Amino acid sequence: MAEQISEVGTAISRLNEIHGDVAVPRNVRTKIELIIGTLRDGGELPIKVNKALNGLDEISSDVNLQPYTRTQIWNIMSVLERLY
Repeated sequence: MAEQISEVGTAISRLNEIHGDVAVPRNVRTKIELIIGTLRDGGELPIKVNKALNGLDEISSDVNLQPYTRTQIWNIMSVLERLY
């Protein structure tokens, strides 16, 4: 359980890095903010992770996203998928 909390913390930290990047489109930063809120909220971990993965999948298909940021999103998704 502690490992799962650590993994969620890692994902939130990486999402915060992307959220703080001014080169990331505003609509993507807004969606990331919602995903961070979802992961921080109380509730069952599998449900939170599933919602976050769905949101990140939607973000990763944004045509305005830079390839480096897309790769970061995919890495965060792989961290969360280990918890699912």
